[in-house]
Amino acid sequence: MYQVNLTQSHFPLRDDVPLLPTTVGSVLREAAARWPDRTALISADGPTADRQWTYAELLAESEELAGALLTRFSPGERVAIWAPNAPEWVLLEFALALAGLTLVTVNPGYQARELAYVLRQSNAAGLMLVRNHRGNPMEAIAAEVVRDLPGLREVTDIEDPAALYRKAGPVPPLPEVQPHDPAQIQYTSGTTGNPKGVVLHHLGLTNNARIFNLKAGLPPGSVNINAMPLFHTAGCAIAVLGAVQHGSTLVLLRQFDPASMLDLAQSQQVFYLLGVPTMLIAVLEEHKARPRALSSLGLVGSGGSMVPPELVRAVTDEFGCRFLTVYGQTEASPLLTVVGPDDAFDDICHTVGQPLVQTEMAIMATDGSGPVAIGQVGEICARAYAVMLGYNDNPEATAAAIDAEGWLHTGDLGTMDSRGFVRVTGRVKDMIIRGGENLFPAEIENVLLEHPDVAEVAVVGVPDDRLGEAVAAFVRVREGASFDPDALKAHCRAQIAAQKAPSHWIAVREWPLTGSGKIQKFALRDQWIAAGGADGSVA
Repeated sequence: MYQVNLTQSHFPLRDDVPLLPTTVGSVLREAAARWPDRTALISADGPTADRQWTYAELLAESEELAGALLTRFSPGERVAIWAPNAPEWVLLEFALALAGLTLVTVNPGYQARELAYVLRQSNAAGLMLVRNHRGNPMEAIAAEVVRDLPGLREVTDIEDPAALYRKAGPVPPLPEVQPHDPAQIQYTSGTTGNPKGVVLHHLGLTNNARIFNLKAGLPPGSVNINAMPLFHTAGCAIAVLGAVQHGSTLVLLRQFDPASMLDLAQSQQVFYLLGVPTMLIAVLEEHKARPRALSSLGLVGSGGSMVPPELVRAVTDEFGCRFLTVYGQTEASPLLTVVGPDDAFDDICHTVGQPLVQTEMAIMATDGSGPVAIGQVGEICARAYAVMLGYNDNPEATAAAIDAEGWLHTGDLGTMDSRGFVRVTGRVKDMIIRGGENLFPAEIENVLLEHPDVAEVAVVGVPDDRLGEAVAAFVRVREGASFDPDALKAHCRAQIAAQKAPSHWIAVREWPLTGSGKIQKFALRDQWIAAGGADGSVA
C-alpha cells in the first residue's frame, strides 16, 4: 500500500515497478526459456483434468499454429474466436499474437444477429469456432451468417487438428511484433446497449497481468484455476497472461460449474481462484452442500461488478483464505485498482483499493471542472499505459471515452479517500435521480445484501410520473427463504434514509446476464416496464 495523504481526489502515478516492452508472444517465449518442463496449462471439461502442456510444449504448438495461420492470413488481419474455454483458445491466443494477427473475441452464447454484428464490425477475415456449445448450434449459425460477409474467408473448427493446423502454402518467418501493436479486439459486455470493439495492445495486456500478479502476492509457480470466460480480459489476459509471466500452472475449465471447480481445486491443489460475485455465490452454495478438503486454497479474487461485503466475509470464513477485489474495465486492459489480500479487511469489504502502479487516477466532477474534494462523488477517470488504442472504427465513441488530456472516463461513479482508496458507488447512467436527488444503487444494494434472506440484488431506477424515477429492487432470495417485501423495506428504513428505500420490489429466479456474468440492469428495467410495472412478479 502506498502511504499518501491526498487533499483532493487525484492519485498521482507511481512508477516503482517498471513497464516492460513485452508482447503476448514474447512472454510465452520467456516462460518457455525459464521453465520449459513446468506444467503451464491443464484443461478440464468437468470435474477431472484431461490434457496438459508444459511451457516448452505450449510454445512449440503455438509457434507451429502461428506458422500455419500465416499461410492463410496476413499480419494485421483480424481473426475471431467463437468458442468456450477450450485449450485451443489459449493456443490460438498465443499463435495469433506470434503471427502479428489481431484476435477478436466472441461470446459462445451469441446468436446469428450478435455474431454477424461482431464479425462485420471487426472486419474479421477468419472465424475459429467449435461446432456447438451448450445447445447452441454454432457451426450452423456461422454457415448462415458468413453468406452475408464476403470479407470473411475462412471458418474453421478449432477441435479439428487437420483444419486448424492446415498449411495453404510455404510457411513464412514469424513477423517482429511490437508492444504497441494491436493484439485483441474485445467487445464490451453491453450492459447498456450494443457492444463496442475495444482495441487493446500487447504492452497493456501483458504488463497489466504481470502487475496484478505482483500486487496479489501470488507465489511463483502457484496453481491457479480459471472459469472466467476467455472472451473477456479477466480470462484471456489476467488469468492466462498473468500465469505465464509468473511461471504458474493454469487449470482451465471449459465452462463454469461450481462442483467441477471445487473438485479440481481439491485434486490439483489450487492456490488461487477467481470469479465474479455470481460465480462465488454458486461456489459457496456448492461447498456448503458438499464440502471438499481445500487446504491449498490461499486466495480468492473477485470483481467485474460490485463485490458485497457479506460475500467477502462468507468466502473467507468458509475457506479460511485471503480475499482480494479488483476493479477496472475492458478499456484499461482491464485493471485499474486492486485491494490486496494484505490490506485491511474493512478496505477489502468496502473499497476497490488504491490505483495500481503506473496508473494515475482521479475522481472528476461530472460538470468537467476537474477533481472533486476528498470523499465527494464523481466519475472515476484514469490515465495509464494500459488504456485502449480506441474503439474499432468508432472515433466519436473514442473521443467521448478518452478526453483531450488523455483521461479515460470509465462511466463509473465513485469516491476517493485521503489514502487514495477508491469506492465505486454506481454507474453514471445507473444513477437514480429521484425527485431531483441523486441516489446510488450500490449503496442500497449493500444494505439489502446484509439481510439474511437476500442472496443477490440489483437496484434499478424505473420511470415514475411524479418523481421522474423511482427505486426498484430486483431480489433473488436464498434457498428456503421467502420473498417478503415488507420485511426488506423495513430493513432498508432502519439502515438508510427513507427516500433511498425501494418503492418497487420484484422477485427474481434468474438474472439477465452479460457474457462476463454482469447483471444487465437495463434488461431488468425493460422487463418491468413491459410487464406494466407490476410489483412482486417473478422476472
